[in-house]
Amino acid sequence: MNVDILSGLTFLPLLGAGVVMLLRVIAPTQKTLARYVTLAISLVVLAFSVVLFVQYTSGTCPVGNVPQAVADAGKAGPFSFVCENYAPFFPLLNANWHVGVDGLSVVMVLLTGILVPLAILISFEVNEAVHEHMALFLFLEMGLIGLFVSLDLVVFFIFWEIGLVPMFFLINVWGGANRKYASFKFFLYTMAGSLGLLLSIQLIGLVSGTMDIPTLLATFPKGLNAAGQPLQLPFNADLGTVKGIMFIAFFLAFAIKIPVWPFHTWLPDAHTEAPTAGSMLLAGVMLKLGAYGFLRLVIPLFPPEAASFAPVIGVLAVAGIVLGAFAAWGQNDFKRLVAYSSVNHMGFVVLGIAVYAAMYNGIITSAPEITASIKNSVTMATNGAVFQMFNHGLSSAGMFLLVGALYHKAHTRDLTQFGGLWNLAPVYGGLLVFVSMASLGLPGLNGFVSEFQVVAGSWAIYPTFVALSMLGLLLTGAYILKGIRAVLQGQANPHWTGHHLEIEAREVIALAPLVVLMLITGIWPAWIMPVINGTITKLFGG
Repeated sequence: MNVDILSGLTFLPLLGAGVVMLLRVIAPTQKTLARYVTLAISLVVLAFSVVLFVQYTSGTCPVGNVPQAVADAGKAGPFSFVCENYAPFFPLLNANWHVGVDGLSVVMVLLTGILVPLAILISFEVNEAVHEHMALFLFLEMGLIGLFVSLDLVVFFIFWEIGLVPMFFLINVWGGANRKYASFKFFLYTMAGSLGLLLSIQLIGLVSGTMDIPTLLATFPKGLNAAGQPLQLPFNADLGTVKGIMFIAFFLAFAIKIPVWPFHTWLPDAHTEAPTAGSMLLAGVMLKLGAYGFLRLVIPLFPPEAASFAPVIGVLAVAGIVLGAFAAWGQNDFKRLVAYSSVNHMGFVVLGIAVYAAMYNGIITSAPEITASIKNSVTMATNGAVFQMFNHGLSSAGMFLLVGALYHKAHTRDLTQFGGLWNLAPVYGGLLVFVSMASLGLPGLNGFVSEFQVVAGSWAIYPTFVALSMLGLLLTGAYILKGIRAVLQGQANPHWTGHHLEIEAREVIALAPLVVLMLITGIWPAWIMPVINGTITKLFGG
């Protein structure tokens, strides 16, 4: 029996958004009902995400309906997908509804399923246009899950753009004082990158005769179309030159989304002005779309180009790690400090990607310089990059939740206005220290495991970059401790005497799953690492 769990998982949030907007028509004053219906739908999506993860890890994914010719064409590619389903979609563009997951995407789907209900629970504090606000979260969830399971370039791009729209409105309508500026900056940056990506996708489909990602990954790097014939470019253009241009277009689109330094300038503004729940999803999941694009498409589609450009990616990674930490350290706006910390932490993801880019072409071509030791190092660094995506999703969402919880009561994020809040909000203080330590990378918590993997795996390939990135790690401790000291320690500001600043039960409930996962993942990463490692090992021919 063919059970299409991925299509259901993708479109259930869209159906839920429709239900919430229907409530807007038939029960416009029932804001509480809209909140709980949205939360319930997101919890159902979470349940399906967990089921999918269990099916993947146990090898019990339902048998799909992918045509044998399509399945055979993709077998030579670097990834093995399961739970696949296939249906005609847009024949004129050679596009089809093809979905599937591997260890990379199933982890991202699980992360999305976890964070969306928590963000929705935090957004219960919003009282304006509640129905629309809640529906946008479900619409955003559809875009995120749809992108992670897409195995067709056209479908991938559609979901890539869908995710942009709800976040724009969440910032633009429910954001802070400068929300208009921040939302349009976010929109324009992302759209600028998308233009080159769209043109490159169209050209790939034109010359290859397919938009199927597994097929393209098996043929396009070899200069072949879907029929196994040499690629024929319009106007007899040089294939190497065109591939180089397409690589740059792909690189820019995904680098802006991560964001890689110096394409990061939209991020602090977007985070600072976004509502708390919006920041949780922006940092927790949306930044990972860019890294996912590098891992899934950019490097496997353009191995020689990626290898040539890898040192540049490494330089940008180190710049993000060090300069992001410096920028965070210099902030007195608590939320802006956490926003810059994302540039710092995602820099380790980019460093792992740089190692992957540097060595992937040599591995698949069996270059003599690729020893078993080098291959193991690359595998470790790439594993760490994927694991860091998951771990940063947990810790960044937790940090933005805690910043928002304090701002919601104090109505300021100015660190100079706090101090000595341990006595006024001891539970909040304990949770802030715990999540901050996870973000810092304290051994025993989740952040340490993934960053250690990236550093240890990258050392054999880029020792200079790793050495320079250690300055960023030092400064990470500086800005984390600055935040803790400014909020919790020192002389108490008498202004807050008598104010209720303690974290609320709803906020604790939303934070609790993140705290548990940070601890479990730090102590026992084996619950998720084999899932990631299986895909990465296969990627490198293991």
